[in-house]
Amino acid sequence: MSDSQFKPHVTLACVVQAENKFLMVEELINGSPTLNQPAGHLEADETLFEGAQRELWEETGIQAAPQSLLQIYQWMARDGTPFIRFTFAIDLPEMLATHPHDSDIECCHWLSAEEILNAANLRSPLVRESLLRYQQPERYPLSIIESYNWTKKRLS
Repeated sequence: MSDSQFKPHVTLACVVQAENKFLMVEELINGSPTLNQPAGHLEADETLFEGAQRELWEETGIQAAPQSLLQIYQWMARDGTPFIRFTFAIDLPEMLATHPHDSDIECCHWLSAEEILNAANLRSPLVRESLLRYQQPERYPLSIIESYNWTKKRLS
């Protein structure tokens, strides 16, 4: 394999809803407050589900598991960086207090869909697209994703 092989970044995001509000994280990007769903990169030796749960906990302090798959996005950022983003849905019975453990996260907000859709400071177009996708009735069961590590056993 050559170094020029296409290697997109694999990221995970959670659309977290409670009481008709959505959990968003605020981080500073180039000195400006920016909103995103709890999200981040898949790490070595973790499943997609483990990565989504880890990112949610690191960025918000909330422990919850994905309940369904919303969408898989293939996206090319403005700088040419390719991404594959797995977006999961999590519905909580009530809004929970947040305590970010990731130093890149300034704070968390529970916002209405309208506030997010009208925000001018979203991290990427996928933030808006993921929320719009959440508002559609289709959900994919988590069983659609199987994780294997051939040196070990089935991971999930």
